[in-house]
Amino acid sequence: MHASSHIVSVLNQGLVLEVALGDLDFTAYVVVSEPDLDRIAGIVPQEHYDRHGSLHVAAVGPADSPGDQISDIAFNMDNGDAVVFLCSDESAYMATLHELGQHPPSGHPS
Repeated sequence: MHASSHIVSVLNQGLVLEVALGDLDFTAYVVVSEPDLDRIAGIVPQEHYDRHGSLHVAAVGPADSPGDQISDIAFNMDNGDAVVFLCSDESAYMATLHELGQHPPSGHPS
């Protein structure tokens, strides 16, 4: 399924996107980060927790298929949920952004 998105804000290590995937609308926090759940609080501001239904987390490595991970997570999501993609490196980050409808250079972290 094809995703489309637009950039909501730029983070130090990535982007926040509003994503439409079929009938599902959600927020994606896509960052270059080690897969550490303790980092979530530094990525998703506390005031954002209340506006999302549920918060999902996925680690994306260089050998992973971001498209498969997005499909798997989307299966368990509702409209208004959010997902944090912790991408292990730049290539995983760019592949995840591409699957979410973003294309370089707009998706390059600052």
